[in-house]
Amino acid sequence: MDTRGRITRRRSVIEAVGRKYGAEAVPASDVGAAFALIRLAKPGIVAAVLLAGYAGIVTAARGLPEARTAVLCLAALLLSAAGSAMLNGLLDAPLDRSMARLRARVSALDAIGGARLLLTALTCIGAALFLALLLNRLVVLLILCAVIFYALAYTLVLKRRSPWGAVPGGIPGALPVLIGQAAVTGSIDMAGMTLFTIIFLWQPPHFWVLALRHEDDYRAAGLPVLPVACGEGYTRVLILLYVTALLPATLALPLTGCCSPRFAVLAVALWLWFLAACCRHAVRAKQYERAFKASVIYLTLLLAAVIIDFTLVR
Repeated sequence: MDTRGRITRRRSVIEAVGRKYGAEAVPASDVGAAFALIRLAKPGIVAAVLLAGYAGIVTAARGLPEARTAVLCLAALLLSAAGSAMLNGLLDAPLDRSMARLRARVSALDAIGGARLLLTALTCIGAALFLALLLNRLVVLLILCAVIFYALAYTLVLKRRSPWGAVPGGIPGALPVLIGQAAVTGSIDMAGMTLFTIIFLWQPPHFWVLALRHEDDYRAAGLPVLPVACGEGYTRVLILLYVTALLPATLALPLTGCCSPRFAVLAVALWLWFLAACCRHAVRAKQYERAFKASVIYLTLLLAAVIIDFTLVR
């Protein structure tokens, strides 16, 4: 088969997958299409990925990193996270149409069209892997693992078949730290593994609070998330247990000499605030949206504290 024939065949496959999971594009302006793509790229998640990745970069560099390495790594993370989010939105489209909170995402998909979204996602992921190749093979491997685990394993299997899918589903969300470290040194050290563990422990309660907030939506979509499968009370207990486990994980950073004693004081203060927010909003008042926002603030400030500790305090 000649080159033109192979390109035509690949285009046909992309269009077929796009039609299966998405919808035919509704005519939209270039500006509207751009905003739709941004929404489908989940900028909030991408921002969290970049922050985690940069934390990994500075811990490996033991301070401010070399500019080229940081830019290449963050660009690869941005593109891979955006592409994975687009694939997730495409594959989850049949479920998202049953969830009231995701109407805007469904409208964005309708504006873009399934085939166009799939092509954009694959282009982003391909570009991310090319940039990773300019760093080292470990970065390529870790980015591939994150993309495959999140966009395929979690989206198509774990989330749909088990109430515990959020636990292993935390792996791709924690991998950016290791990707950042690998970009600098080509290896992973104790600080990277500790940060990986912290983010891994943080993600299940973060998701379970969201699942409690939108339990009816998940039930309507037929997804066996923990509140739907095991009840609200059981989920709230697990949220507190996971949040409790975050304290020794964060203190492992100063105890192993990765961070300064000042970081330990701030980490404990942040954890006490986060625990109090979960007890107040997720357990007593059932104000799950506030608990969700507190979770985002906690991780953001904690990672910022790590970055500051490595770049300014030392």
